[in-house]
Amino acid sequence: MHFEWWHWAVAGIALILAELAVPAFVLVWFGLGGLVVALIVLLLPQIEVTAQLSAWLIVSVALIVFWFKLFKPNFHKTRVGMSEANLIGEVGLLTREVAPFQKGEVRFQKPMLGSDVWPCLADETIGAGARVKVLSVEGSLLKVGKT
Repeated sequence: MHFEWWHWAVAGIALILAELAVPAFVLVWFGLGGLVVALIVLLLPQIEVTAQLSAWLIVSVALIVFWFKLFKPNFHKTRVGMSEANLIGEVGLLTREVAPFQKGEVRFQKPMLGSDVWPCLADETIGAGARVKVLSVEGSLLKVGKT
């Protein structure tokens, strides 16, 4: 059995299209590996099937490693325990008044931990539209104070 270059091209495109159905962002690398092997087979038509499969596997795994090491270096890490370090000291704008024992709402210029609007508490009454600074994180609420 001998694979032609177009076999690899069709398989590569099929894997890339299959990524639309399986949103794990892994199949695309195997599809790109197939396209690279299609180019290799086009340039070197006498290459053996074993070498083709080996090249496909090596290129695909190299692309996956390249993706996770270079472009997504912290993708596999959890964010547990990092919320306080990321939010304390951030300055935001109150969108809803906050008072002692009443929740307010603060909006940040950039999303913090997936959201740009957070519920907040304060020790004093602060009117909507005021700039506030995050003092601490208390569960899912932010404790804020005037800047």
